[in-house]
Amino acid sequence: MEHIEADVLILGSGGAGLFAAHHAADLDPNLKIIVSAKGLIGKSGCTRMVQGGYNVVLHPDDSLDKHFKDTIKGGGGINNQEMAWALVSDAPKRIRELETKMGVFFDRNEDGTIHQKPFAGQSFDRTVHRGDLTGIEIISRMRDQLFAKPNVITWDEVRAIDLLVDDERQCVAGCLMLNMRTGKFIVVHCKAVIVGTGGAATMYKIATPSLEKAGDGMAMCYRAGTEFMDMEMMQFHPTGLLAENSRLNGGVLEEGLRGAGGYLINSLGERFMKNYDPERMERSTRDRVSRAAYMEIMEGRGTPLGGVYVDVSHLGKENVRKMFPGMVERCRDVGRDLSVEPVEISPAAHFQMGGVRVSVDCESNIEGLFVAGEDAAGVHGANRLGGNGVCDSTVFGARAGDAVVSYIKNRSTLAKVSETQVHTMMEEMLEPFKRSEGENPFYIRNDLKNLMWEKVGLVRNQKDLQFAEIQLQVLEERIQKISIKGPTKYNLTWQEYMNVRNLVTIAKMVTKSALMRTESRGSHYREDFPESNDEKWLNNIYVTKTEKDEPHYWTEDVKQTHINVSEIKGYKVLATSK
Repeated sequence: MEHIEADVLILGSGGAGLFAAHHAADLDPNLKIIVSAKGLIGKSGCTRMVQGGYNVVLHPDDSLDKHFKDTIKGGGGINNQEMAWALVSDAPKRIRELETKMGVFFDRNEDGTIHQKPFAGQSFDRTVHRGDLTGIEIISRMRDQLFAKPNVITWDEVRAIDLLVDDERQCVAGCLMLNMRTGKFIVVHCKAVIVGTGGAATMYKIATPSLEKAGDGMAMCYRAGTEFMDMEMMQFHPTGLLAENSRLNGGVLEEGLRGAGGYLINSLGERFMKNYDPERMERSTRDRVSRAAYMEIMEGRGTPLGGVYVDVSHLGKENVRKMFPGMVERCRDVGRDLSVEPVEISPAAHFQMGGVRVSVDCESNIEGLFVAGEDAAGVHGANRLGGNGVCDSTVFGARAGDAVVSYIKNRSTLAKVSETQVHTMMEEMLEPFKRSEGENPFYIRNDLKNLMWEKVGLVRNQKDLQFAEIQLQVLEERIQKISIKGPTKYNLTWQEYMNVRNLVTIAKMVTKSALMRTESRGSHYREDFPESNDEKWLNNIYVTKTEKDEPHYWTEDVKQTHINVSEIKGYKVLATSK
């Protein structure tokens, strides 16, 4: 077992992790910063997969107030308004930084200004982009610039196992890590940790995120004792590509298809959004479009693969191929031509609005632990607008990087790492190797995905949620019986054991919170409570782990610090909208 000291440990190399690293390194070049990724730095994670773009106020006819109100409306009114305001007000600065310091080049208008395209749920066309593969451009440039900073060390394929906490000082002391290539544990002693590993949407049968994502950061934060909020809020992207028996199944076809005028059609050839949101039609928010598609499928108007169609062929073959080359290529990989024919799609689990409760500067309730990006809750409320995701990662990644430097200035020494704590964690991870026979983690993962899709998915009810609670307990007991053979070195079964252990931890919080919220709001839809109920539920659900290792849930009213949500039209779910 190796022991390594650092000032800052950053877990995750998506937009949040890389922006945090850049800001911390620029503010104090003498800091020793480690950026660790479960995959390859700059080659894994979900920011790289972003297609559509980045919402930001640049046009003189747009305003921060408009972007803010769109974000609150899309979030069902339960957003942390301070965080939402930070998102929209910091975004222009981050775009300038991406272009002038990182070398990112966004698409331009003929007059040289940055091109901004329409995205669903917005009152102004404010989404900047690089074709339809914006994430690759952003992450590639940020990764390249990181190598110019000698005080930043990058670790590929080194996953975090659990956070180490100094119980006496009640602060972060480091993290137990695993080098996946060698199978050896590493103890990182550090003054602060920034968590940005992404969410746990992969607990669902059809999901869009990168394959290595398993809610690792969230699960570690829960076990360490952080507070969580809005865990019932799981976004389903309305246009996940259907590709039978393929890794491409659930891959996102970007929001811009609908923004550009694409149609969503059921098996009868009807543009079904007229029955759910006749005003905005296909440009409605993700939660409403996903729910509408799901209901069409459930009511027997689905396609042969059990989805609906997205059709942009009326925009013209050459236009489609010019505007969406990446999407055309993705569909071609499964034998379809997006430019001339409808393509089968389905809602797919995409993004967690819930996560760790943090301040506007990404501080958790544990001293020295900062959380940014999808691991953190608050900014998006009950539903995230398309284009606000990479905006979130960069804005709050930067804020975390700035805040961690300020924090470290007041810390002269490392906190104490408990050897007992480390060995207990290691023993738990190695326990499956001691069993000659037992459960297979891949089978448990499949059962989890089916359970969450069928019982805790797009449309929920009390009976299904209660059933899911019981079954999740069964899955947790099965995890304790997993058997693993072979060496620890690059053992994929061992990695899957860690993945499913974390996913079930998150799934339990999602399910219980969904059972508690007896209304429909944003991405959370209860068919037994089909309307929003502000009188009872204009609040957030919180959960934390108690000293007895049991979850404690409570609610708090939404703090309406910038605007009273009653002034915003259309943020509620109404029964008449199906």
